[in-house]
Amino acid sequence: MSKVLAVQKYMVVKRELDFMDFKQKIIKEERNMYLYHDKITTKYHEFPLKTVFDISYKPLGKDGGILYLHTNKGVFSYHVDSDALTFIKIFKQYQIK
Repeated sequence: MSKVLAVQKYMVVKRELDFMDFKQKIIKEERNMYLYHDKITTKYHEFPLKTVFDISYKPLGKDGGILYLHTNKGVFSYHVDSDALTFIKIFKQYQIK
């Protein structure tokens, strides 16, 4: 098993409607993104580094921001509640060119 080089926390927000009470319930699930020397993994995805062209981050005020993985299968976005620049910096050190 490979050594984890960096971990980035991200949030998944789900909205559920309760039709009995006519209320909306917001469920926040905290997950981790892991950077290895050859791949990035999330709960449901694995991205070999050779397929990741870039990672970018757009801050959204004090609530964190959006981390974008630019891959050969499209752009995947993740809501983060902390600065992702350290994760990106470590990724760029191991990015296959």
